[in-house]
Amino acid sequence: MEDQEVNHIEDIHEKLEGMVGDRVKVKANMGRTRVIERIGTIQTVHPAVFIIEVDERRGRKSRQSYQYVDVLTGTVELFDPESGEHIFTPLGNQLEEH
Repeated sequence: MEDQEVNHIEDIHEKLEGMVGDRVKVKANMGRTRVIERIGTIQTVHPAVFIIEVDERRGRKSRQSYQYVDVLTGTVELFDPESGEHIFTPLGNQLEEH
């Protein structure tokens, strides 16, 4: 089962590499019922994390980094900002479908 997770993380990494410069909506579960939603642009991808630049108030920008494993488990969800559709299906949803 460990190999399967690695393949999924590699798939997420590869897809995000092709999306550098694209806008996405991020929904991140920060624990204790705290969920953050932001819209930003994928700036860079690294071996373990990817970085999204987010427009903040008063024209400021901030950068947030997220781990691929959090996308895999559904702790961080990525959506198309226009359609609202998931870019990746969270692992829990994949298991329910099979």
